[in-house]
Amino acid sequence: MRWTSLILAVWIAAPAVAAPDIRAADLDRLQRFDEAAGAAILGALAGGATGDVAILTDALSGTAQPPAPDGDWSCRTIKMGGNTDLVVYTPFRCRIVQLSATEWRFEKLTGSQLTRGTIASHEGRVIYRGVGYVKGGPASDYADLPAGSDPIEPGQTVPEVAVFEQTGPDRARLLFPYPVLESRFDILVLTR
Repeated sequence: MRWTSLILAVWIAAPAVAAPDIRAADLDRLQRFDEAAGAAILGALAGGATGDVAILTDALSGTAQPPAPDGDWSCRTIKMGGNTDLVVYTPFRCRIVQLSATEWRFEKLTGSQLTRGTIASHEGRVIYRGVGYVKGGPASDYADLPAGSDPIEPGQTVPEVAVFEQTGPDRARLLFPYPVLESRFDILVLTR
């Protein structure tokens, strides 16, 4: 009984770890992360332009550290596989706002393709779950999207899921396995 009371006391005192409600189709994409990344990166390295490959390899350098991403960021999208081997876009503006010790609100603020959602711990990884949409289109919250992954018109609103990794105080990345539109694997590179 004494051990039960001690365990219960520790459990009650432990900080809550955010466990986002992730849709089944998005969990499947996360489970196939290595498959998506491997095929897309091999194709990008083989068929991408030299300058774009250099940007890609820089984006993939560094190991994940504990996240502390609050603030304004420059963000650049890299798309691989699907319609093309490798496309690197110009930088845009993004913002991350801390909601709790383990949860942040993320939003891409500029460009024609936008995304917004939540970054939080989930089963040993830091996961982004949000919605992607075309500028001017309605952007529902992730939890309010209907079942399925078909784009909602107008605005091509789709569910998005990614692994978030912060590799330094001024470097981070969102890694999107099997995005609903256009590509096999996307990286949103964050710098400041």
